Amino acid sequence: MKEWLTAREIAGEKLPEMPDTKSGIIRLADRLGWNDHPYARARQGRGGGMEYRYLILPEAAQIAYMQRHMLIGGDGPPEPKTADLSGEGLSNRARTERDARLAILATYDDFLRGFRAKGRAPATALHLFSAKYNNRSLQVASWLREVIPSISPRTIMRWRSAAKKNANKLAVDRSKGRKGSGVLETANSGKVQSFILAWLAANPALSAQVIRGYCEDEFGAEITLPSGELKPLPPLRTFQHFIKGLKHSKRVVLTKITDPDKYRSTMKLSGTGTLRHITEPNALWQIDASPVDALCIDGRYSLYACIDIATRRLVITLSKTPRASAVALMIRKATLAWGVPETIKTDNGSDFVAREIERLFGALGIEIDLSDAYSPEQKGHVERVIKTFQHEVGPQLKGYIGHSVAERKAIEGRKSFAQRLGADEKDLFEVSLSADQLQQHIDDWLEYAYHERGHGGLQKRTPNAVAAASISPVRRVDERALDVLLMPVAGKNGLRKMTKQGIRIGGFHYLAGSIMHGTDVFVRMDPMDMGKIHVFSADDGRFLDIALCPELADVNPKAYVKAQQQLSAETVRQHEQSIKADIRDLKKGPSGIERTIRLAKHKAAERAANSENVVTLPKRTEEHSTPEIVAALDAAEAATRTADPKPLDADIAEIHAMIQREQDLKNVVPIRENQPLKPGGARFKRAMTLEFVIAAGREAEIDPEEMRWLTGYQLSPEYQTGADLGESFGLEQAFKML
Repeated sequence: MKEWLTAREIAGEKLPEMPDTKSGIIRLADRLGWNDHPYARARQGRGGGMEYRYLILPEAAQIAYMQRHMLIGGDGPPEPKTADLSGEGLSNRARTERDARLAILATYDDFLRGFRAKGRAPATALHLFSAKYNNRSLQVASWLREVIPSISPRTIMRWRSAAKKNANKLAVDRSKGRKGSGVLETANSGKVQSFILAWLAANPALSAQVIRGYCEDEFGAEITLPSGELKPLPPLRTFQHFIKGLKHSKRVVLTKITDPDKYRSTMKLSGTGTLRHITEPNALWQIDASPVDALCIDGRYSLYACIDIATRRLVITLSKTPRASAVALMIRKATLAWGVPETIKTDNGSDFVAREIERLFGALGIEIDLSDAYSPEQKGHVERVIKTFQHEVGPQLKGYIGHSVAERKAIEGRKSFAQRLGADEKDLFEVSLSADQLQQHIDDWLEYAYHERGHGGLQKRTPNAVAAASISPVRRVDERALDVLLMPVAGKNGLRKMTKQGIRIGGFHYLAGSIMHGTDVFVRMDPMDMGKIHVFSADDGRFLDIALCPELADVNPKAYVKAQQQLSAETVRQHEQSIKADIRDLKKGPSGIERTIRLAKHKAAERAANSENVVTLPKRTEEHSTPEIVAALDAAEAATRTADPKPLDADIAEIHAMIQREQDLKNVVPIRENQPLKPGGARFKRAMTLEFVIAAGREAEIDPEEMRWLTGYQLSPEYQTGADLGESFGLEQAFKML
């Protein structure tokens, strides 16, 4: 907003209570004595004259001008210019809240100065500014309006008081007010959270509903708050939100337990930028291997890659099968091109740690730096450059088969079923490259594309440019000596003894008169001539002679990063151990399904106890009959028809009389007349009748099957419930209530 205006500019605004011509503004300024006011000054520039600060205008005109041109917070949150506004330790939300409040206070101060210049009371400005902010008469930036939708005079005064002491007191992050104090986080001294976390680690597929059931089984229907207050177990929705948050906050340790490969590749501390101190060529190489994502006419090859960390120069060679000789040939190619390195970082693959590779590195004076097992991130540069090659060059090759099984299936799917049916793999993927052709493509890509391309790790310089700019000496090896060092050794370790017949290798004897009998030697085989070997002293490695077979004529700079990696791994390990301990405790107790069933049984017993006074109305029934049913009923009655029953003796008659008296008790729960008993009531009445007969000394009259039934029934919850109801309401009511 422009603060100093000329008479012409003021007239052009056409403000309320103000003239709309330049001459009118000049006469008004003379009449009101503006030219002698501190808010008036001589205009710098052609034409001269006076210019006035907008705060000199009458109140109505001043407010109209501010509404028209002032945009509160229009430049966004201010950049910190002092340590007080740096916001160190504040969240983004708290910093934004502080900046929004400061922007409003700054605008209000300008607003207030205009009122004071006119001798108006500050309280009037305070209420007027608040009202105009709230009714959207002032122009407010969208980001600020979103943070602070409305204000009040009391709020502005409180902000001004806080800002005078420390502007950071205006920083507020309401989202952190209750962080770490949730019900499930603090319940039972944190045991509920640990219990849930253990189940998530043991079985990530469990739903929130199932885990809530486990918690109810473990801790009961109520949990204990830090204050000691008992509170019902939260509803399912609370568990869903809590578990979602727990999976996010504990995602690192949960991933390490449930998906170690994903943790290692995406979360484990890798030490990015830790090799920036490697600035000299050949100070450190990294080597690795991977199958090429394309087929050659004689099958799939593996690529062996070697990258120089300081220059990002790259050598790639091909091998049909992983073997130590392939590593040796790659080292030969890189050494002849760049010189001998000081250190080579490699993994624990059998082809990289073979005895002959160790021997080669030792002979060349190269230090071997082995990665820890299952830690590919420790040689991330070569891993990354292999991925670059696979994704950039691979899809352009004839015979490309994709980077994954899914991509390979998609490529196959581009062919019709008829084309795929019985098709050879070479035809299916249009294989046409030989290994030599593929190697030539790789070499050309390295020379003309990769090595001439700027790299982010090199400040956008190319590998060739970085290598050319280096003035460090290059350790060179004569190619002939290098070829000898690359020759395969005799047998497993190359050690032999000179005998009077010569040096025996594979059933043949190699002779050299200059080597004394009994000398221990180290032998390298000449790959171009089976009849020639190169013999060295096994003691000190000196070259002895060529034998022929007549028949075959300071402080490691990576130590700090490694320590940080170990610290990170230890932190995760401690969490992991805690959760795994909880998992072990879970395994000692009931399984998940046992907990669910146990909880279901407990709830079923509670429902039975709560429903003891509930009377189920009888279901309306009607008799179903067919001629066959009538005939079957007649047959059943004929089979059970016996002589007339014996008359009841006095004891049995007394029992029946007691049952009759029970039927006359109607004062507890009114029951519809002639209401049939439910199955439970019928079973309990049957048991009571048998017990009355036993009590009368007539046990011998009871059928053995009936006696076995009674014995088992007396152990059931239904029997116990009936006995309790009989004591409270009488037997007849118990029969009807069961």
